Parts: sequence; C-alpha cells; structure tokens
Amino acid sequence: MHYFELRNIQHFVLYLLPAVLGVLIFAIGLARIHFRHEDDDVRMHKVHTSYVDGIEERNAPFPLILVLIIGGTVLWGVLYIILYGVLGVKI
Repeated sequence: MHYFELRNIQHFVLYLLPAVLGVLIFAIGLARIHFRHEDDDVRMHKVHTSYVDGIEERNAPFPLILVLIIGGTVLWGVLYIILYGVLGVKI
C-alpha cells in the first residue's frame, strides 16, 4: 500500500503513455513510410490475388519501420553477444 493515492495514478499514466505513443508511432510508420520506387502507385492499387469474402492481396512496398525494427533487433543481438561474450559486460 502506498502512502499517497496519487502515486498509483502517476504510475498508471507513466506506463500507459509510452505504450500508447509507441503504438501510434508504429501505426503511422506502417501506414505512411515505405521505400519509394517508380512503380509504387501501380503496386499499391493493382490487385494481385482475390480471396473469398472480398479480401484482396496487393504487392505493396515493404514499410521502412519494419526494416528499422528488424535491423535494430539484429544489431542489438550481435552487439549483445559481442559485449556479453567477449567483454563480460552485462546489459
């Protein structure tokens, strides 16, 4: 039990706000930013495959945010292995 009730609300906001901001930034990154090519407009609108119930598949460009997340994960993994294994540093 906390001495002050306001502390519970502060912790809730401090945990919730970064999570909501992270989801919003990720959603904007998926929706708007991708590698640019000359045939992007055609690929975004041309239907590649049609499925039951009106689901359509397009060959859309790969989002830049996913490239950064995958690259950051691989970079973090390699650096973690090097720093932990060679130098004995615990991250």
